[in-house]
Amino acid sequence: MDYEGLAEAAERIIDNVSRVISGKREGAMLSLVALLAGGHALIEDVPGVGKTLLAHSLARSVAAEFRRIQFTPDLLPSDVTGLNVYNQRDSSFEFWAGPVFANVVLADEINRASPKTQSALLEAMGEGMVTVDGDSRALPRPFGVLATQNPVEHEGTYPLPHAELDRFMVKLDLGYPDADSELEMLRLSADPLDAIEPVVDLDEFVGMRRLVEEVHAAEAVMRYVVDVTSATRGHSSVSLGASPRASRMLLAAARARAAIQGRPYCTPDDVKYVAPHVLAHRIILSPEARRAGNQNGGPGVNGVNGANGSKPGSGGNSSNGAGVAGGPEAGLVRGILGSVPVPEAV
Repeated sequence: MDYEGLAEAAERIIDNVSRVISGKREGAMLSLVALLAGGHALIEDVPGVGKTLLAHSLARSVAAEFRRIQFTPDLLPSDVTGLNVYNQRDSSFEFWAGPVFANVVLADEINRASPKTQSALLEAMGEGMVTVDGDSRALPRPFGVLATQNPVEHEGTYPLPHAELDRFMVKLDLGYPDADSELEMLRLSADPLDAIEPVVDLDEFVGMRRLVEEVHAAEAVMRYVVDVTSATRGHSSVSLGASPRASRMLLAAARARAAIQGRPYCTPDDVKYVAPHVLAHRIILSPEARRAGNQNGGPGVNGVNGANGSKPGSGGNSSNGAGVAGGPEAGLVRGILGSVPVPEAV
C-alpha cells in the first residue's frame, strides 16, 4: 500500500462510519487520526449524540476486535484488566483476560468509575500491556482506547486527573447534528450497526499505521511543533502548559492527518489543524483567566478566546459541531497558533 492507497482506505472508513452517524465526518476523521497514530481519543459530549456509535462503527469498519466497558462507580480494576482464577482441577491459577484485551476498547462514561479503576487503563494506554499479580501481558496489536464522558450531571462522577487526560492523544466534541443530518438518522434502521461491514481488514489497517510512522517531518515542522507547545508553557493565562509528551503526540497526529490526505510528508497546516484537539485538554488555565472568562460571559483575556462558553452539545463554535474543540483552552491554542511564526519552507 502507498499513501494514495492509504488515503482511499481512510476515505472508505470515514464514509462507512458516516453511514450511521450523519454529519460527523470530522469527528470520525479525528478518531481515525488517533488510532492510526497509535493514540487514544476522548469524546466528551451530551448523551445521545452518537459517541458510542462512533466508536463501535469505527471498530467494525476495520474488522477490529471490539470490547465495550461500561464504567460505573462499583467497577473494579480487575473488571477491566482481568484476574487470576484458581483452577481446582489442576491446583493452579489461570488468567481470565478482561475486556481491555481487544483492538479497540470503548471506555463508556469513563468519569463515572472511581480513580482506582480509571488508573487501570493508564498502563494499557501508555505501554500497551497490563500487569496482574506481578505478571505483565501484552495487549493485542493494534490497540486503541476510545473513551466517552458527559459534561453534564456531575453528581457521582470522578473527573479524570490531568495525568490521565494527558494519555489521550485527542479530545473532541461531536455536538448536535444539523437538521438534515438528524433527518437522515431517522431514516436508518432500528440498529444502524447492522448496515456496517468491514471496508478494511485488520492487517491492512496495521499496514496503514506503519505508513503513518514513516511520514516525513522536516526539521522546520518539528521546530514549529516545539514552538507551539512551548508557547503554552510561558503564556500568562496558563498555570500548566503542554508537556513534551504533548509535542510527540502533536507531531504523530499531524503525520496521521497528512497520511489520510495522501501525503508522505506533513506540513505546518497539519499541525495547526490537529493542535486544538491535541493540546487543549493538556492545558490548565490560571485562576485569573478562568475568573475573567466567567465575568465576561466567556473566555476573553490574554488570548483566551474562541468558543466562548459554548454550551454542552454545541461542539464549540461550529455550525454542526462535528469534532470541533471547544472551550477556553481550545480558544487559547487557536490564539497561540495565530501568534507563533509559521515556517515558510519545509
